[in-house]
Order: sequence, then structure tokens, then C-alpha cells
Amino acid sequence: MTKSPTVARYAAFADSPELGNPAGVVLDARALSDADMQSIAAEVGYSETAFVTSLVEPGATALSVRYFAPDAEVDFCGHATIATAAALGDVLGPGDYVLNTRVGPIHASARRENQRTIGAFRSAAVSSSPLSAEQLDALLRQLGWSKEDLHPEYPPAIGYGGNRHPVLVAQDPHRLADFDYDFDGLRALCRAEDWVTIQLIAPEGPGCWRSRNPFPWGGVVEDPATGSAAAAFAGYLRALGRATPGDRFTIIQGVEMGRRSRIEVEVLETAALIAGPATVMS
Repeated sequence: MTKSPTVARYAAFADSPELGNPAGVVLDARALSDADMQSIAAEVGYSETAFVTSLVEPGATALSVRYFAPDAEVDFCGHATIATAAALGDVLGPGDYVLNTRVGPIHASARRENQRTIGAFRSAAVSSSPLSAEQLDALLRQLGWSKEDLHPEYPPAIGYGGNRHPVLVAQDPHRLADFDYDFDGLRALCRAEDWVTIQLIAPEGPGCWRSRNPFPWGGVVEDPATGSAAAAFAGYLRALGRATPGDRFTIIQGVEMGRRSRIEVEVLETAALIAGPATVMS
């Protein structure tokens, strides 16, 4: 790498640069090697940085994108996709884009609304599968949770929305306030099971959920907003029969980190539509 590329910085899922989940976006990564992208992501230090490896020019609608956490490449990243859509909208103007990722083509868009940019994407096909008793015991042990903390009407499972995310629904949102887990132990478990983040979530009222997402897999203690986990949760609710196509709900995340994020989710036939604002960070 002869010259450091420009890294645009956006706060995804928030109207303020002090809130939401920061993401880096490199719009011209064509000349970067894997090692270059990993080094840049580690230097930026956000939970993910997106790298557009196709030429960004007027009329471009299909672009290849890769995502790197500080420690490793991830197959997909929701909040960095929102940031990428906003960055493309700022350069090319509002519109629709197809982002070719490791989980397949992702349809994304950017639009202007009341002086702000709203990014959105249609997730990969969502699904839900059981969490085995052994996996649940190991996960609860690393988190310091017990089975009594879990909501009896929402069984533990593994949701998929571009990445695999175990879903643990707490009976009480106050359970999410206690967030002291074994980083190295949970990281080893997540790497062994290919779990990118853990969706710890609790109902907070009609159509509203409160969430926290440990992300030791990527070298990050906690993610302030996790778009792929939101999509996975839509698949989880649909598999339970608690959501049908056309249903919408909101996930509030990042509050305890001081980076409150608001993720808007619409359940689709086979996927989820994830949307939220993205704000330029200085």
C-alpha cells in the first residue's frame, strides 16, 4: 500500500455523529490487498470498516464490498452497509445499489429525508435454527446468565441474516444492564461456533425491543448497532410465528454505551428490510 486511502466515517442508525454505530467506508479499495484492508480496519478501530472494491462512478449500480472488523474479515455487516449506502448517496446521489458481498447480492438504497440521509438494505434470506442444550449452557456460562433470566415464551435459537447470531430473549430489559462477560472465553466460543455477535434482547413495549450485542469474535466488547442481528431477529420471530411479512418493529441498541441507535425492521417474505439514518462524523 503506497498511499493511505480516504476513510469516510459515518454513525449508522443515528441522527447525531455522537450516537449510533461508527463505521468506516473506503470507496476506492481496488488497489488494496487483504492485508491492507485488515490493517486499515484495525487502525480505524470501529467494529467494522467497509471496502468498495469496484470502481465508483456515475451510473454504477453493482459494486463489490468487503467488511473487516479490527481482528478479521466478516462475511457481512449491517451497519457498515447502511454507512456505505449513505456514502454512495453522498457521492453519486440518492439511489439504489446492488452490493456484491460474501453472502450474495444485497440490495441497498440511499435517500434524503429532511436534511438527513436514510440508508436501507434488504438482508440475505433470514432463518432460525435451534440452539442445542450444550451450546446454550456454554453461552450462558460465558455470559454469566442463567436460564431463569430467559423469557419463557421466546426459546433460545440461532438467527441468520447474513451472519449467525444466537438469540437470547431476556424476561426483563433491566437484565441487559449487567454486561460483564468473559471476553476471551466468549470469543473462543463464538469463533468455534461461527457466531458473529450475540443478540441479547428484551421486549420494551409494543413493536419495540431493547438490545445489546457482544462482539468478541471481531475483537470488540460490544456493538452499538447490529443490522445483521436485527435481520436475524426478524427471521427468529417469523420462525416462532410471532411476525409475518409486512410487520414492522424497532430495535433500540447502544444505550448503555452512550451511542443510542434506532434500527427500523420490516419483515419481508424471505428476508428483512433494515433501515436507519447515517450521519457524517467529523
